[in-house]
Amino acid sequence: MAEEDFEQLLDDLRTKKIDHFEITPENFQAFQPIFHAYAYRSQIEGKAQRGGKIIYQLKQR
Repeated sequence: MAEEDFEQLLDDLRTKKIDHFEITPENFQAFQPIFHAYAYRSQIEGKAQRGGKIIYQLKQR
């Protein structure tokens, strides 16, 4: 998955076009630097699942 795709997923999540997305262990290393550089990352949380998959969604207020 390309960096632009990760940024787009984060933007879509923040603007509520989607309610969650998942990152697989294969994509985690590429995704992590994009997530840490994302200006609104404090509004997003990731929850680990079995098998190393992580589901990201907006934090509940």
